[in-house]
Amino acid sequence: MPTPRPVRGFNTTSPAERTLRYLLLVLVLLLTIGPFLWQLSTSLKGPGEDIYTRAPSLLPQSPTLGNYLKVAQTVPVWDYALNSLTVAAITVVGNTVGATAAGFALARLRFRGGRLVLGLLLATLVLPGEVTIVSQYVTVRSLGLADTLVGVALPGAIGMLNVLLMRTAFLALPADLDAAAIVDGANVWQRLVHIALPNVRGMLSVIVIFSFIGAWDDFLWPLIVLTDPDKYTLTVGLQYLNGTFSANPRLIAAGTMIAFLPIVIVFGTLQRFFFKGVEEGAVKG
Repeated sequence: MPTPRPVRGFNTTSPAERTLRYLLLVLVLLLTIGPFLWQLSTSLKGPGEDIYTRAPSLLPQSPTLGNYLKVAQTVPVWDYALNSLTVAAITVVGNTVGATAAGFALARLRFRGGRLVLGLLLATLVLPGEVTIVSQYVTVRSLGLADTLVGVALPGAIGMLNVLLMRTAFLALPADLDAAAIVDGANVWQRLVHIALPNVRGMLSVIVIFSFIGAWDDFLWPLIVLTDPDKYTLTVGLQYLNGTFSANPRLIAAGTMIAFLPIVIVFGTLQRFFFKGVEEGAVKG
């Protein structure tokens, strides 16, 4: 009798398939990390190194931090960074508190007009930000918040997408948790703080990361609201580098890295909570 051929399972892969996967992962890694490494390398190269050679070198011949020092001496980059940090902090706190409260209300509470509110939230996601930017500016100006950091942070203080993400996370919790808490005499606030929040920390970390990145990288809205150069955020203030150092890409790369590093720090700090929440699932067991 001929020997039966082994049947491959769904989770088994051949060496050729495994090699192809690794090659694709390496390609994606190069496309993602490559520009960052090139900017970092350019920012560390000294004035004597030619960055326009036919065969460019990724490793600087004589690494130096002088480009960063020159950027800080010429442009008030640390003041701009502090302004961006203020805007990002307001945005993160607003989304953390507001999106959590709104998402919990839409997911776990029953009130008149709840479906209408949910429909309005979904409708706002259809409109691009450029459509509402004029009305946002008129609103901010009427509140007396034009040319202020609070006016920059206010439109993004509660993102509708973040509200829907938190609603989805709260909906994933079993209804028996709420029922048991109500039987024990817990009010709405206690159910949110002691039962719901500990089980959605992964989604909350995602909202914090996305809110910080969105506020830190925003360029168009701060450019419209702010007129005082002392209140510029980092993305707006770094545009001076394109005019001041247009012939020196080393300094432009150094300014870009200064703006990029806080994002790496925030993501590196919170990513473990995100992956931990994904591994544990919606409910701790």
